[in-house]
Amino acid sequence: MTQSVKFNVFLKTLGPGILFASTAIGVSHLVQSTRAGAEYGFALVGFILAANLFKWPFFEFGSRYAAATGRSLIDGYQMISPWYSRLYLLINLLSMFFVNAAVTFVAAGFLQNLFNIELAPTLYYIPSLILLMFSFAFLALGRYSLLDTGIKIIGSFMLISTLLAFFIALFKGPQKPIVYEPLSAMIGLESLPFIIALMGWMPSAIDSSTWNSLWTMERSRQSGYLPTVKESVFEFNMGFWTSALLSLCFVVLGAYLLYGTGNSLPDNNVGFASGVVNLYAAQLGSWTFLIIAAAGFTIMLGTCIGVMDGYARSTARVIAVMQGKAEKPAAYLWWLVLITLGGFLVLSLFMQAFNQLVSLATTISFLIAPVIALLNYRLVFSEHLSKADQPGPAMRLLSLAGIGFLGLFSLVMLYYLWWG
Repeated sequence: MTQSVKFNVFLKTLGPGILFASTAIGVSHLVQSTRAGAEYGFALVGFILAANLFKWPFFEFGSRYAAATGRSLIDGYQMISPWYSRLYLLINLLSMFFVNAAVTFVAAGFLQNLFNIELAPTLYYIPSLILLMFSFAFLALGRYSLLDTGIKIIGSFMLISTLLAFFIALFKGPQKPIVYEPLSAMIGLESLPFIIALMGWMPSAIDSSTWNSLWTMERSRQSGYLPTVKESVFEFNMGFWTSALLSLCFVVLGAYLLYGTGNSLPDNNVGFASGVVNLYAAQLGSWTFLIIAAAGFTIMLGTCIGVMDGYARSTARVIAVMQGKAEKPAAYLWWLVLITLGGFLVLSLFMQAFNQLVSLATTISFLIAPVIALLNYRLVFSEHLSKADQPGPAMRLLSLAGIGFLGLFSLVMLYYLWWG
């Protein structure tokens, strides 16, 4: 196969991994990673690396399973046991409205920051409502094709601006000398809720692994090319590890520009957005403020659209397979409507509680992560995949370690919530 042919094949495969990365870079990176650096310096880097490493197999399984079988993980759940599908549907229903509300609320802050919009407290809901309606219309009219094209443009823009700010920050050095203290001296039991929230969406919630399997199938239908397992996994891994790298970049920006200075990021969506944009502008120059503000908003908008599409697409699919019927085209639209309305209802309840909404959504995602991890492990190492298509022994050991890691921290968090 010539280099030009290989590149054409790669372009036909390219999409799901980039979509995953662009969706992941939203709240977990812009909000949580930046705050981790600002409040703890580099003390939480180990938790970020661990979350990325131990979650990786379960996301990779989505692309692997779809490429090997031509089916989504959701179809696989049903084939192993109808109870798996019911459990997945329950998880979706428990999380979708909170997650959609959280990413929309963050995006609304970047929207107001970009256009310098000031609103009375009674009108705070308007930017979020506009974004919910825009995301709905975008997906209802364009579906995957428009989503795929838009995310590639948005992701490229944010990648370049983030790396520029990161390298300039490294060159200039920290605002205050960073003193490396023992981990035990910086982190106590009171830090546990933030650590769990940080890992909850680092780099994304594990239940979104089903989205990646659906996006892999949709990209294949769109391009007319069925990628091999190797090609599909390579494309996904490229997006995954790019998002992992960027999570560390945001930690560095928070640590270098805020840690030890006495300054902090505000506890509201608009103030937080302004603080993050100012971090970038401080490194790249004040003339870049509008560019960075636009980049921050567009990446959060991409996250909003990706999250809404993922939940609508996966919920419509799981109900169809549970019923044993062909998926109705209207089902996707109906779930878009319900997610829009449910997200707005949650937003109206948390309008004055930015950090609490983000922490609640990310914590819910982390607590259900071990369940999805077990389902994905059970599915990929089943008779559905040939030995040649299954991951190797090292990935199998890593996935078992990941289940243990996620399960242990979930139990610790439940203990803290109950008795802490």
